[in-house]
Amino acid sequence: MWLLIAFIAVPLIEIALFIQVGGAIGLWSTLLIVVLTAILGTFLVKQQGLRVLGDLRGQMSQMRDPTEQLVHGAMILFSGALLLTPGFFTDAVGFALLVPLVRSKVFAAVKARINIQSFGTNTQGDNPESDIIDVEFEEIQPEPRRTQGPSGWTKD
Repeated sequence: MWLLIAFIAVPLIEIALFIQVGGAIGLWSTLLIVVLTAILGTFLVKQQGLRVLGDLRGQMSQMRDPTEQLVHGAMILFSGALLLTPGFFTDAVGFALLVPLVRSKVFAAVKARINIQSFGTNTQGDNPESDIIDVEFEEIQPEPRRTQGPSGWTKD
């Protein structure tokens, strides 16, 4: 339901803003602003995206939870789509999502509404030596190498 309202409300807001701004500063100035915000937005999206990508690599190399960086990357991607969409309202929301503090607040709000469940292994348990895993295995002998014929990647 909210998505339907957004698909109806956003174009109406954009049309109203275009009429108001175009009436105040003129057609060509309005079009120039729209093009400049798209160009500036593209530059900022690239810059923020590379920064978040570096943070994501750091989190992954330290074996830490990369969820926040992934969400920031998704918001930057969404911000880029909004900035390339002509309009003042979408540009305002797109530029707002490029601010790291705003993205952090949005992430915190979304995270508070989502119930996250995870699983793991219990290495402590009742037995202090619970990190020992008892397994059975069967050794498989490889086929002898051929000296002639096909490479072995295919069957004869």
